[in-house]
Amino acid sequence: MTWATADIPTLKNQLLDLFCQLAYKEGDFVLSSGQRSTYYINGKQVTLHPQGALAIGRIILPLLPADTQAVAGLTLGADPIVTAVSVVSAYENRPIPALIIRKEAKGHGTKAYIEGPTLKEGANIVVLEDVVTTGQSALLAVERLQQAGYKVNQIISLIDRQQGGAELYHSQGLQYTTLFKITDLQTHKGRR
Repeated sequence: MTWATADIPTLKNQLLDLFCQLAYKEGDFVLSSGQRSTYYINGKQVTLHPQGALAIGRIILPLLPADTQAVAGLTLGADPIVTAVSVVSAYENRPIPALIIRKEAKGHGTKAYIEGPTLKEGANIVVLEDVVTTGQSALLAVERLQQAGYKVNQIISLIDRQQGGAELYHSQGLQYTTLFKITDLQTHKGRR
């Protein structure tokens, strides 16, 4: 069975293996939230990996509501995720464009926060994120999209560090799904 033909449970297990092998590190780290941690997950080690990107696209696509008109995320962590989902959607004859949200407006040209195709006002967009800690990065993406006139009701992450992000999203009325909790990685890594 290949990454292209594996069923979703098999793909999730293979993806979990990749996160444990390539992305999960223990030590002393400062996170983007400013918090200190004894472990770090460098999601780009998996999201930029060919099999990792394929698995991510294949796993996330069926999680998207039927009325999803785009996937989006805050640069840089979400860039390969939204691209993977968009590419897989084209192969599945369900083309969904990807949008990239800048942290700061571009300093030249259109000075835009959002890169990608322009959609109709009120378009339904799902925000994707690699690793959620406090939830602030994905929430910034949601705010930028809403300011542009789009609807966002859902956030999907690859990994939830279980440090308040899920609670923040729910308090904002957003649906939240994660592929893995940090405990899944730590338990799986301990078995290897």
